Amino acid sequence: APRLGTGSPDARVADERAMAVSEAQVQQYLDKHKIQSVVEDAINDAVKAQADDPATHMARYLERVGGKAKITKVHARQIFDSRGNPTVECEVTTTKSTYRAAVPSGASTGVYEALELRDGVKGEYHGKGVAQAVANVNDTIAPALIGMDPLSQREVDEMMVQKLDGTKNEWGWCKKKLGANAILAVSMAVCKAGAGAAGVPLYEHIASLAGISTARMYLPVPAFNVINGGSHAGNKLAFQEFMILPIGAATFTEAMRMGSEVYHHLKSVIKSKYGQDATNVGDEGGFAPSIGDAAEGLELLNTAIEAAGYTGKIKIGMDVAASEFYTKDSATPYDLDFKVDGNAGDASKKLTGAALAELYDSYCSAHPIVSIEDPFDQDDWEAYAAMTAKMGEAVQIVGDDLLVTNPKRVQKAIDEKACNALLLKVNQIGSVTESIEAVNMAKKAGWGVMASHRSGETEDSFIADLAVGLATGEIKTGAPCRSERLAKYNQLLRIEEELGAKGVYAGADFRLPKL
Repeated sequence: APRLGTGSPDARVADERAMAVSEAQVQQYLDKHKIQSVVEDAINDAVKAQADDPATHMARYLERVGGKAKITKVHARQIFDSRGNPTVECEVTTTKSTYRAAVPSGASTGVYEALELRDGVKGEYHGKGVAQAVANVNDTIAPALIGMDPLSQREVDEMMVQKLDGTKNEWGWCKKKLGANAILAVSMAVCKAGAGAAGVPLYEHIASLAGISTARMYLPVPAFNVINGGSHAGNKLAFQEFMILPIGAATFTEAMRMGSEVYHHLKSVIKSKYGQDATNVGDEGGFAPSIGDAAEGLELLNTAIEAAGYTGKIKIGMDVAASEFYTKDSATPYDLDFKVDGNAGDASKKLTGAALAELYDSYCSAHPIVSIEDPFDQDDWEAYAAMTAKMGEAVQIVGDDLLVTNPKRVQKAIDEKACNALLLKVNQIGSVTESIEAVNMAKKAGWGVMASHRSGETEDSFIADLAVGLATGEIKTGAPCRSERLAKYNQLLRIEEELGAKGVYAGADFRLPKL
């Protein structure tokens, strides 16, 4: 309102009239927008909550009841992942706040994954730069999303995937034009913005997007990758990952304790048997001792589990990544000695799919194995189906390269009974919406779902909230070592604390939590 003048009587009268007009306008504005009522509600909400900081509590209340959020800015940049390679980070700004997400990248990748766009300039970052993906966000995606509602995740994702990119192959939208890494960075950031707009935690917003009840929410069983082989290690071990799953824990917090203690016992066992150098850690925090076959790795795990006092409470999982040692031009296509150059490999380690399945069966008979991922090549559907029929009730058969979080490939696997669990990697398919679709299909079929990181990770903890929101029941995000891995586990600890009695550790129900 204008200040009263100090000049002539006429001036003072004019000022008083201006004041009167202004006060009338203010009251009209207050009445029109019911501001006094809204403020009273904010005060009452603070009193009801007995807020320690009423002003902050009222500010958050007013933000929740405010107008619908809109996207006002989208900006991407190149950052670096845990392997020192470039990746895409995106910030989405709304009328509420700014939200950031970064995409990971895999070393062992399935041929059916959505396209990860790299620059291919050999003189820069060994061809792995993402300047074009970043430009696609800033120049193509950003202008199209301005004004959209961040709560409308499906509409945003379909805008990017179907309209702005529009490329397809036999398995659906392949993101060849803009890049799955460009689209996913935006999709994840929009998902976080949607949670902010709804005024709820990210995991709760994700559950809402998937149509999952939030009355009871599950903390996943962590599958700690503690011994590395395959493409993740320089040893002769063909199988890529050996994991421990503390299904006997009562809480996620206890599961972390069990995993950490076994990990350090394993380190001591490996050091005493193979020397100090063998305890150096790989991309995902696991050890890569000089062992030649899976049986030796499994014995090491049993020894560490027993030393920690958790025999019976901790089970074992394997990610074989068999596509890495599959050779199509052989009658015995699975070469467990594939890391040996030339013809120096052991011919007896070249197996048929049936012989490899028998090897898995023998390991399961001798060890507490509950999960085997990618036991065969990504196109060996027949071998998958045979193994699932024989072993699938006792052991989870997980499709990673086989499924690549692609709804069409998930449906094919359901129809052919090729496996009974989905490995959920959002960057394989390239959008939050398609990831949720794949998970819902898997759950409807009675499958398990394991949320997963990639070997090239960032500090973004999105998949922790994703695992809780989608009630996956299990998550693998490396060993309890390396900050980019622990960022996810630590976020799950926070979520468990926040959920209180509403949060239930999946435990023995990890394959299909009871919703």
